[in-house]
Amino acid sequence: MLGTLLADARWLQALSESQPKAAELLSRSPEEQKQRGYFHTLHEICQQPFTWLNTATQMVSAAPELRALTAGARSIVLTGSGSSEFAGDCVRPLLRHELGIAVDVVGGGTLLTYGEEALPPSRPALVISLARSGDSPESVGAVSQLLKPEVRHLVLTCNQQGRLAEVFRDHSNVQVITLDDATNDRSLVMTSSFTNLLLAASSVGFVGEPERYLTNSEKLSHLGKHFLRTHVGTLAAVAGLGFRRAVFLGSGAQLGAARECALKMLEMTAGSVATLCDSYLGFRHGPMSFAHGDTLMVCLLSSDPLLRAYESDLLAELDEKELGLLKVLVGENIPRTLAREDDVILECPGLSELGDNQVAAIHVMGGQWLAFFRCLEESLRPDSPSEDGVINRVVQSFKLHVPASHAGTSGEEK
Repeated sequence: MLGTLLADARWLQALSESQPKAAELLSRSPEEQKQRGYFHTLHEICQQPFTWLNTATQMVSAAPELRALTAGARSIVLTGSGSSEFAGDCVRPLLRHELGIAVDVVGGGTLLTYGEEALPPSRPALVISLARSGDSPESVGAVSQLLKPEVRHLVLTCNQQGRLAEVFRDHSNVQVITLDDATNDRSLVMTSSFTNLLLAASSVGFVGEPERYLTNSEKLSHLGKHFLRTHVGTLAAVAGLGFRRAVFLGSGAQLGAARECALKMLEMTAGSVATLCDSYLGFRHGPMSFAHGDTLMVCLLSSDPLLRAYESDLLAELDEKELGLLKVLVGENIPRTLAREDDVILECPGLSELGDNQVAAIHVMGGQWLAFFRCLEESLRPDSPSEDGVINRVVQSFKLHVPASHAGTSGEEK
C-alpha cells in the first residue's frame, strides 16, 4: 500500500512538471481541492494508468475461473446501465475478434424489462454485468431474472459492499470479481471506474493468453501516462472556448468511447452543453444538422486504413460545409490536411501497435478531461456537478416490476 502511494505521488509530481495546468490544480492542498469541488474527480482521472496495471494483474489471477466461464459458451452479452453499458460497447469488438463468437451489448434496463427475450438464442450464454457501485436498482433485478441453467454470469464491480456483489457472491452460477477499492470513484461521474471495468471485461478475450493480456495492459498504461503528460493543457484550453454543443464521433470500439465522452460532457456541465455521439457514416444521415457554429467536433480516429479513409471523407465534408466551431482530432499519424487552421490535433503514438480494439480507454480520457475543464468553466463542481440533485452517483431506487408469470396477477415486485 505504501509503495502504491509513493508511486502515485511521484506520478502526480511528474505530471505537474510536464503540464502547468495540472500543476495549478494539484498544487492546492487536499482541503482546498475538496472545497473547490474537484478533489475526487481530478485524482480519479489522473490515477488511471496505474490502476489499469492493478486491474490487469487481478484479472490474470482470475484466468482459471474465466476459462471455465467461457468454455463452450456460444454467445456473450455485456450489460450495464449508463456508462457501464458504454464500457460494454468499447469491449464488444475485442471479444468478438478474440473469441470468434457472438457478442452483444444489452442495457441493464432492457434486460430488466425483457428478461431472457433480450438475450441471443445461442446457449450456453455468458452474461457479463459491469457496475461501479452495483447498487443501481436494475443491476440485481436484471441478473435475478436470468438465473437460468444455460446462462452463466460474470459480475465485474468496483464495490464489494454493493448489492450486486453481496447478493450473488455465493451463487453457484455467478462469478463475482470486485476490483480494487481505488477504482470505486467517489465522484458523481464514472472515470477510473469506467476504464478499469473496460479493461477487466477485456480480459475475457484473453483467457487462453493471460500474459498477452498483461503485456497489452502495460502498453496501454504507458500510452495513458504519455497522453496525460502531453495533452492536459491543450484540452483545458479547448474547454475554455465557449462552445454550447459538442459532437463526439468514433468507429468500432471508439464509437463506444464517443458515447461515454458525450455522456461525461453532458453530466459534468449539468446539461448546459448539449451533446451528440455517432459513427462517421451515421452522422451524415440527419445528425449533421446538429453541428452549428458553436459546436465542438471531437473526432476519435481509427488506425485501420479503411476506417480512416471513411473518417477522413467525413472530416473533409465538415470543412467544405464549414460546420462546427472547430475540430479536435484524436489518434495517431494524423495528417495536418485533415485539420483546419484552428483545429486541434492530439497525436497519440502507439495506438496503432495495440489496435483499435484495445485503446478506447485512451480516447475516453480525452473526453474526461474536456468535461472536467468545461465543468470548471461553467463554475460547477466536478465532484458533484448536478447541484439540484437531478442525477446522483447511484440511481435512486425505483419499483421493480416482474412478468405476471413470475408474480401471479399483481405483475409487480413489492
